[in-house]
Amino acid sequence: MPIKLSIPHQLGRVEAHRRIESGFADLIRQMPGSAGAVSQRWEGDRLSFSVAVMGQAVSGVLEVLESEVTMEIELPGLLGTLAGRLRGPLQKAGQLLLTRK
Repeated sequence: MPIKLSIPHQLGRVEAHRRIESGFADLIRQMPGSAGAVSQRWEGDRLSFSVAVMGQAVSGVLEVLESEVTMEIELPGLLGTLAGRLRGPLQKAGQLLLTRK
């Protein structure tokens, strides 16, 4: 079951990309049961990633746009039942990362 998020921001594409690039691994490690190792690959403003959560591979795609960041995370098997509980914390952590400082 996928989690789809849209996080609005006022940073512009370049600054939003920079902040995500520097803080993304920490954001993903906030997922309950995350086992630390995060694999990520940037292609322009599109980030493909994977992380081990509760012994299962979780993958996703994040896209940095001028005024929002979209994220889709695919939760396999039983992790799909946690989608509702993960959406809020991930949304909040993403907003904190993209808040103007």
